[in-house]
Amino acid sequence: MPEISRFLGIVIRMRAEMGQRHHLPHFHAAYQGQQAVFGIDPVVLLAGSLPTRQRRLVEQWAKSHQSELLRNWALLQAGRRPFKIKGP
Repeated sequence: MPEISRFLGIVIRMRAEMGQRHHLPHFHAAYQGQQAVFGIDPVVLLAGSLPTRQRRLVEQWAKSHQSELLRNWALLQAGRRPFKIKGP
């Protein structure tokens, strides 16, 4: 799963899910062994958990980079490589 961002110990990844159109655009966040999945539009926690501070940081970051996340989602679904997105 390609890494698209890393900040403050949080790693953001996204993977292609070609042929599985029922999935909403989303990304995965990891912090110290904890994993969470966030929807992109709207930015919402879909599964898993992170400590409250890190969850809020990820949500704020995702809201400020929502269009870039959606572009990366489209690239991956088209079989192309995503680009890196800066942290906060």
